[in-house]
This record gives sequence, C-alpha cells and structure tokens, in this order.
Amino acid sequence: MFKKVLVLSASAGAGHVRAAEAVEHAFREMGAAEEVIHIDALQYTNRMFRDLYAKAYLDIMKTAPDVLGWLYDQLDKPWKNERRRLAFDKLNTRRLIKMLRKYQPEVVVCTHFLPAEIISWLRAKERLTCRQVIVVTDFDVHAMWLCHNYEHYFVALDETREHLKELGIPAAKLTVSGIPIDPCFSQPKDRRMMRLKHGMDPELPAILVSAGGYGVGPINYMLQSLSKMEHPAQIMVMCGKNEKLLEKITEMKKEIEATSRIIVNPVGYTREMDEYMAASDIVVGKPGGLTTSEALAMGLVFVVVNPIPGQEERNSDHLLEEGAALRCNNLPVLSYKIDRLLGDPAHFEQMRQNALRLARPRAAFTIVEELLAMKEAGGERWGMCD
Repeated sequence: MFKKVLVLSASAGAGHVRAAEAVEHAFREMGAAEEVIHIDALQYTNRMFRDLYAKAYLDIMKTAPDVLGWLYDQLDKPWKNERRRLAFDKLNTRRLIKMLRKYQPEVVVCTHFLPAEIISWLRAKERLTCRQVIVVTDFDVHAMWLCHNYEHYFVALDETREHLKELGIPAAKLTVSGIPIDPCFSQPKDRRMMRLKHGMDPELPAILVSAGGYGVGPINYMLQSLSKMEHPAQIMVMCGKNEKLLEKITEMKKEIEATSRIIVNPVGYTREMDEYMAASDIVVGKPGGLTTSEALAMGLVFVVVNPIPGQEERNSDHLLEEGAALRCNNLPVLSYKIDRLLGDPAHFEQMRQNALRLARPRAAFTIVEELLAMKEAGGERWGMCD
C-alpha cells in the first residue's frame, strides 16, 4: 500500500481530468493508498497562464481547430524545444511547485504533460524526491509527453509502446494499460433496462451523438443530416455543459420529429454517460481519447465526425485501422452512411466485436495493480531513471 498518492491532471479539455478521476477511484476502490487526492494542476498557476491553457484551448477548438492541428505538428518534435517550453512553464507554476514540495507525495500519477514536465525538472534539481508515473490519455503519444525523470509510462496501444521504445524509453518502463476510464464502464449493464430507465424505446436502434464534456462541434448540423435517415432510430444528443446547445436541440426536436423517422432526446451534462452508452448502438462525434475508450468499453461502433486535427485524427486512424469505426467527412452523407451500416447487420456486428476487442475497461485498475507490483518488487523496477 502507498502512503500518499497525488494524481495530477490539467483542465485543458475534459479528458485529462476524467482520466485522473478514474485513477483516483481505482486507488480508493482497491484500498491501495492510505491517502490519495486528485488536483487540477492549472488551479495552482496564475490566472493568465490558466486562461491560456484552458479557455484559449477551448476557444481555438471551437473557432480554429486547424490552428490546433498546426501547433500539434509543430511541437511534435521529440526531445526538442524542451528548455524553451520548460522556462515558460516554470514562470507560471510557482504555486504548483510550492504545493508539490509541501505535500511530498510518495508517488505522483500525471494524466497531463504539464505537471509531468515540472516534476521531472524538480527531480533533476533534487528539489523533489517523489516517484512519477505518466498516463498518456490519447492513442498516440505526442513529443510533449516526453520527460527525463520518471518511473513508468502507461499507454493505450502496443503501437504506442513501440513508438516510445524507439524514442529511447526503456521497455521495462512501459505498460500497455489502455486509457483509464471510470470503473463504472467495466460493470455489465442490461441494454434494455438502461433504455427503459432513460425513457428510450427498447426496440429502436439508438445513436448517441457526443459533443464531449463542453458541448463542442456542429451538433445541430449532424442532427439535420440524421433526420434524413431511412431507418427509424432514436438519437441521444449529449450536449455536455453547453446550455445554449441544449436549448437549440430542444427547439429543433419538435420540427424534426414531425418530418422524419427519428426521435430526438436532448441530454444536458450528466454523470451517467456509462448508462447512456450502454443503452446505445452507435456513437457519432469527435474521437477524444476518453470518449473513444468509453465507447469501446461499451462495444459501440464509432462514426467519426470532424475530429480535431492532431490527436483526434490520430485516434480516428487507429479506430479505422482496427475496423471499429467509420469516418464521415461530409455531413450531408451522415444519414446515408449510418443507414448503410444498419442495413448490414453482419458488418455491424463485426465492427462491434472489433470495438470490444480493442476495449480496456479496467485500465485504471491495471495501472494501480502495476504500481503496487512495482513498489513490492522494489529495486530497479521502482528506481529512478538516469
């Protein structure tokens, strides 16, 4: 058992936080630590820096996603630009550094590269002695996740493990765990019961349209396209924290249902996403690392729409390569693609099985189990890296 575990995320997008919450939950459920806390590292930075990381990221994602893609590619240069980036981060994370030195955890689990980089620097300067493990929250690994002082990396795929090995990370310090998701996604749920609980038709195909935790994306245009489907279906439109989007979809509901064969169910922010996914057959939306991992755990076929250039496009590539997803590049044909999928039950079932094969619903527990094994083994497995 660990004495003090600190899980650090950063609220630049919802996925890093959800992954950290999953790891924290697993530590508690397994009784693997006397004390475990999760902190958003951005809450320990100055306001300007916090806005740049969180608000600016969200604004660019909404208005200029191609800029994010350009930045992703420009910064994806392994072991380069470290000093410049670290110098900028150090100026803005003094409160975080103070908190780390005061709390003195036994191990820190980072689900975002910002705190991982700061901890690596503190260890290099011998200003912090805690051990550090890094959980990569996308299917690919970007150069910004790389640091010099760590005990272990946890990654989503065998291919990602091979990538890091080629970049110089020792194989013994790499585990393919999957991306940690809430343990509730590993618990079996009856599809019919979930549909009845949430006011859904137990017989109609169910399509979950996901806008992520912040309700970002052309959801109303997706819905207009889906309204042209030939197959009757029910659409769960997950609006996240976007109240304006929820109002807009609620307004569209009556008109669409009057002229189409689909039922529209707008849903605001919810902590029951596992139940809505368990009730669904298909997920339509952006393939963020956490959303994708949750969908795979529930055996959902993913229809990728408007992935953010960079990490989401790479997530999409992996899903397509493994036969667990379709990609719709032109919204006017979204209904056509889903109609064709629903019209071929054998192909649909194969894609569903492909999704389940890729799923790692117990990733958070795998991470905690591996950490406990490393601690028990001691020696080189739990030693410092050079």
